[in-house]
Amino acid sequence: MTATENSAPVPPGDRKRRRPHLARGDRDVHRRLLEGMTFELIPLKNLEDQIPFIPTGSTVSMTCSPVRTVEDTLDPCERLGNYGFSTIPHIAARMVEGEAHVDQIVARITGLGIRRVFVIGGDAEPHGPFTDAASFLRSFLARKPDIDVVGIGSYPDGHGTIPDDALISALLEKQEIITEAGLEGYMSTQMCLDHQKIGSWLAERRSAGVTLPCHLGVPGAVDRTRLLTISLRLGIGHSARYLKKNRTSVIRLLSPGGYNPNKLITPLSKRAAELGITGIHCFTFNAVDTTEDWRQKTLADLRR
Repeated sequence: MTATENSAPVPPGDRKRRRPHLARGDRDVHRRLLEGMTFELIPLKNLEDQIPFIPTGSTVSMTCSPVRTVEDTLDPCERLGNYGFSTIPHIAARMVEGEAHVDQIVARITGLGIRRVFVIGGDAEPHGPFTDAASFLRSFLARKPDIDVVGIGSYPDGHGTIPDDALISALLEKQEIITEAGLEGYMSTQMCLDHQKIGSWLAERRSAGVTLPCHLGVPGAVDRTRLLTISLRLGIGHSARYLKKNRTSVIRLLSPGGYNPNKLITPLSKRAAELGITGIHCFTFNAVDTTEDWRQKTLADLRR
């Protein structure tokens, strides 16, 4: 059903069953985005408990924590790959120790048959010569790793320590590096719960020459207690840095009344073609069970 068809009168018997916030978007686009959703997981002890809730054949993105190592990201990718999931390891440039470490990462990714990677600068103090995603990408892609797709981060809500002009320049630089390597690329937005801000930000980036497809970074269905527990497990220092970069969104996630991911996805579904939105990168905070329950219920609504 298209957005135009949604404007037709709704039979009285359907008015109570249909959720108004779903009817205002493009239901077909919303459905496609949810069907192809990537599940972001964190390499914590409760990861194993959540694996049974990941839908068969899903794509799983594994974060790279500044209190752990790149290998701590690749190890669960190997385990999830053995279960049949397609995995996307996050590689934080600041956690790479040098050129020899780049060689090791390329060899490990090749050995695991990983076809997609997600590269960020990271929040840790540099462990080697790489201080941003672009410098690592140049070194990594110069080795011609056997991959197809490179994802990079982007910041609709800004960044705690990087000026906006520098963020635009960095996006364009990374886009050029990926294109020159002959690979597909995409940008995934960091957490922002203001759909109007995301829409305006994307329109401005398109005007600036950023053509990479956009995957919306959307928090999953996770309750406040669980979110706080995960934050503590990540470590106080990392949580403080995360809060600094995502202060407004975190406050909204923790506010009374809860949070519904559809309130972010629905209005942007109407502008997906215009803004180049092609996917959803879901921050599950390792709450795959409740997130998948929300996804399935929403898909059922969208198929009516």
